Amino acid sequence: MYAFEIERPSTLAEAVSALSAEGAQALGGGQTLIPTLKQRLAAPEVLVSLSGISEMKGVCPDDDGRLCIGGATTHAAVARDAAAAYPALAALASHIGDPAVRNRGTIGGSLANNDPAACYPAAALASNATIVTQNRAIDADDYFQGLFTTALEEGEIITEVKFAIPEAANYQKFLQPASRFALVGVFVAKYADGVRVAVTGASEDGVFRWSEAEAALSSDFSAGALDGLSVPAEGMIGDLHGTPEYRAHLVKVMTKRAVAAAG
Repeated sequence: MYAFEIERPSTLAEAVSALSAEGAQALGGGQTLIPTLKQRLAAPEVLVSLSGISEMKGVCPDDDGRLCIGGATTHAAVARDAAAAYPALAALASHIGDPAVRNRGTIGGSLANNDPAACYPAAALASNATIVTQNRAIDADDYFQGLFTTALEEGEIITEVKFAIPEAANYQKFLQPASRFALVGVFVAKYADGVRVAVTGASEDGVFRWSEAEAALSSDFSAGALDGLSVPAEGMIGDLHGTPEYRAHLVKVMTKRAVAAAG
């Protein structure tokens, strides 16, 4: 590690002010940023910890029937407190990393980082979520913009994520056993006006919606509706864990499993 300052604001206003300093960077649960610092891949002069901001924590419904989760809420808290309102989201959170990761990592940090194999981006995109910052609200369809790339501007903090609760949903993850990230993960959510299918871990461009599957499942919400579909291998990730063709195949397999589990 190297020398840096750390700020521990207790309010959102204090955090925004601290992040306006030159060389400052927000610190959520630190599950990605701290290893990045150790490898000298980032060198902020000031870390602004968001873990002490109580107004950015918690899980509760809003007046529109959406499930609202504070940006500094840990995965473990989502797994516990979202179980009654949104079981599929809670189940997803309960299988992120290991207990140490779940008790430190936050939903806001995960979405801000937008790792191409992270689980929350699939949940947010499939659930038509709204990502709220101190400045604005961003639709999930506009938020995710590619590998580790989002619509966030410098100094913006994810204060809250609002999930539209579906009629039925399920997340299936084919995990990489060492990292416990998704080799391929698929989140399926059925709403009154149609089905949304979001895929993580597979594409070189990060999380994406499988529109062909959405159309088929909106007409017939059954695993059999996907029989004639396939995902092109072009643009899929190829590495020591799997070829692009393998990941493309897994997308269909995991989507079928999610639909069957959602019922």
